[in-house]
Amino acid sequence: MEDLTLVNECAKGNSKAQRALFDKFAPKMLAVCQRYLRNNQEAEDVLQDGFVKVFQKIVDFKMEGSLEGWIRRIIVNTALDTIRKNKKLLDDVQVEEVQYKVSFTDHQFDGMDLAQLMKLINDMPDGYRVVFNMFAIEGYSHKEIADTLGVTENTSKSQYSRARAFLRTQLELLERD
Repeated sequence: MEDLTLVNECAKGNSKAQRALFDKFAPKMLAVCQRYLRNNQEAEDVLQDGFVKVFQKIVDFKMEGSLEGWIRRIIVNTALDTIRKNKKLLDDVQVEEVQYKVSFTDHQFDGMDLAQLMKLINDMPDGYRVVFNMFAIEGYSHKEIADTLGVTENTSKSQYSRARAFLRTQLELLERD
């Protein structure tokens, strides 16, 4: 089924259409959940909770923009809600206090497969990983991250800077081996 048909049928409560929508987008959305949550079981729980929200809100989708992007936003927000409920991840650190700002270029990832990169991201401390995903992968601004996570903009920038430093250190260790 095409997206418009899926949306219309899901809005009517058609369980076959809901299953088709889930099957179409679940693998990509599980990868999104796994970027935010280390534990696979927790990522799967967030995926399920996110799709429950998708089905509850599908009548609000106006077919403006991509269906995948709309679903991704719901899944990311569900993952962030879970993170906020479970722990305080981010310390309020001023950007000026970060001693190790690094320069970082895309060629450092040349020859690295996706599984290696995902492992490096997964190995980050929680606060670094969440901000890195939101800023570098999802495209949120530091202001949006700060508003979403309930931290300052400087904390978001600090955590992103630290995440980049962490990745750089890990890449250097990989190059030595």
